[in-house]
Amino acid sequence: MLKRISSACRRSFSVAFALSFMTCSGIAEQSGSTLLEIDHVSVCGSNLDSLRDAFASVGLASDVGGPHGNGITQMAIVGFDDASYIELIAPIKPGVTEGSPWAKFMSGDAATCAWAVGTNVLLQEVDRLKKAGVAVTTPERGNRKRPDGMSVEWMTSNVGSGASGSTMPFIIEDQTPRAWRVQSTEALKGAPVYGVESVIIGVNNLDASIAQFRKAYGWAEPLIESQREFGKLAYFPGQPVMLASGGGWVSEHLGKFGESPIAYLLGTRDFAGAMKKYRLSGSRPVFGQKVGWFDAGKLKGVHLGVIGQ
Repeated sequence: MLKRISSACRRSFSVAFALSFMTCSGIAEQSGSTLLEIDHVSVCGSNLDSLRDAFASVGLASDVGGPHGNGITQMAIVGFDDASYIELIAPIKPGVTEGSPWAKFMSGDAATCAWAVGTNVLLQEVDRLKKAGVAVTTPERGNRKRPDGMSVEWMTSNVGSGASGSTMPFIIEDQTPRAWRVQSTEALKGAPVYGVESVIIGVNNLDASIAQFRKAYGWAEPLIESQREFGKLAYFPGQPVMLASGGGWVSEHLGKFGESPIAYLLGTRDFAGAMKKYRLSGSRPVFGQKVGWFDAGKLKGVHLGVIGQ
């Protein structure tokens, strides 16, 4: 039920379906199935300047977003043309993370930690999930103050268990205009990458996690394939999420952080151009689509890729 229609046409395989209900606020349903689109994904670290430098070193500049109202964390935005973004999160005071749902991720420096989908009918979506028998929290208010002094406000609900947005997405509804919260980074306007396309989530039990997503969103059975990098992967066609359960570094991530995002994939309007501009390394196609990877060493271990034809 959660989609930015302004960027919907970038997924031609999604918009080809007939949608039974849609508004430009971020809602889409088709035949009882909920269509998701990523609002933003988050990367946590111990120092915001260090995170910003790491992303800038691979060609992904960011803008300072300001401190959160919790008094614990601050953030920066890697904003894309489709209005999705990567949120870089770090403590305001070095080492002071108690009270943040992502405290353990910030100590990891750096780690993929959460993903969010947006809506303008949060209470309705919370009620729908409850009726489906899916755990969801009561909406809570959040805010941050931008460097220009403007206050940005929203409400969020966490779906499922674990840290907010760690496995199931957390839902965010703006209380101030979304344009106040989300800004495209000037250096990325017209870039080969236009937004966050998919999140890959590490899970302990693939079958149980598949069942959880299908229960929450009414999705059909996913496609399954084995990947050297990720072990066994499940993909729900037309949705921005893949589930991974395997050995190697995926198991290491699960052991350190628990079930949570292990990689993010950016969409591209020019795969060859993205490979060249960002000096990506190629890998085996994922569900028939090409994937190139940024240098994880430069990104402090964060796995960030580009997916396209």
